[in-house]
Amino acid sequence: MGTHSELQATVQALVQPGKGLLAADESGPTIAKRFGTIGLESSEENRRAYRNLLLSTPGLGEFISGVILYQETLGQKADDGTPFAQLAARNGIVPGIKVDLGKIPLALAPGDEITEGLDGLARRFVDYKQQGARFAKWRALYNITASLPSRPAIEANADSLARYAAISQQAGIVPIVEPEVLMDGDHTIERSAEVTEAVLHEVFHALHRHRVVLEHILLKPSMVLAGADHAQQSTTAEIAAQTLRVLKRTVPCAVPGIVFLSGGQSPEDATANLDAMNRLGPPPWNLSFSYGRALQEPPLQTWKGEASNVDEAQKALLKRARLNGAAALGQYDASQEKK
Repeated sequence: MGTHSELQATVQALVQPGKGLLAADESGPTIAKRFGTIGLESSEENRRAYRNLLLSTPGLGEFISGVILYQETLGQKADDGTPFAQLAARNGIVPGIKVDLGKIPLALAPGDEITEGLDGLARRFVDYKQQGARFAKWRALYNITASLPSRPAIEANADSLARYAAISQQAGIVPIVEPEVLMDGDHTIERSAEVTEAVLHEVFHALHRHRVVLEHILLKPSMVLAGADHAQQSTTAEIAAQTLRVLKRTVPCAVPGIVFLSGGQSPEDATANLDAMNRLGPPPWNLSFSYGRALQEPPLQTWKGEASNVDEAQKALLKRARLNGAAALGQYDASQEKK
């Protein structure tokens, strides 16, 4: 059984003010897509070299408290032979692991999806922990239309998230609970708020049912914003106000930290929106980030798979980490983007 002090120590390491998480847990198909944008083949060595670039960035631990790794990456080693989990820990960054096995269509609910991966999870946690993982992540996805997500999808995904979180805590590993309401579609910000509130309400209901200790989880939600195809795109002020309103209605104060996903927002937008929320008065939880593409796009485009570009790419990553660290304190200065 995971001890209270073990989980507490991990949570405290993750929710340091002015720090957030780097999501580097892209699955095979996703990393191939990212590499496609720079014309690079997704070979195991290229994936290892890229993750090595990210994790060996000097000074990254000043703004990044944890990194979410993919199963393959957890087993890989840095250029000097150090396992990646150890390299992260050496730089003051807590190593974590994505444990879900992806989404499939939810039976008899057209358009809805459910996340797989509960079978054998307790056994897998034993291995992940031996490899150095101290926290985990499970993502549930919700498509928005006028009729989606359906009630069965909201309930089934909440139950899976809660079961995962309970198994994780039992293993002594802090669970990140990630219910992502997708920004794909032409829905309004009001529809996004309505769905996000229903989803989060159900998730916390399930966590309570499964006796998950709220003080030892992190929530990784999507921000509340209009669909990407909606004619009226949301302003930063609207996103901050609507997102905080929904979170205050659904997330107990016992939850120590909320780390947003970027979900397809541009790096600059993701930073500005987080900053705006932290400026709206002190929230009851530590409000920070767990960004994938919004942290990685600049370094990836700078690197282009060339060893000679590694230094510049690492500077690009450090800059985004620094700006997001400032946003997590409500101290982001957009003029810094140009520097």
